[in-house]
Amino acid sequence: MSLKYIHVVFIAAATALSVVFGTWCWAQWETAGGMGMLLGAGGSAAAAVGLLAYGRWFLVKTRGMGE
Repeated sequence: MSLKYIHVVFIAAATALSVVFGTWCWAQWETAGGMGMLLGAGGSAAAAVGLLAYGRWFLVKTRGMGE
């Protein structure tokens, strides 16, 4: 397995973790309230979008570089 694929797997795992954490923060905010949980949900959503954009950029940049 090349370093490129390890990097892609890491980006995918980080994106998934961000989505799960954001969903958990949102659920906690709905039940207990609190600005911290709402900020955590928003920050996690922003991180997930950023990671998706970075992952797409990385794949386009490394297309054709060593399989």
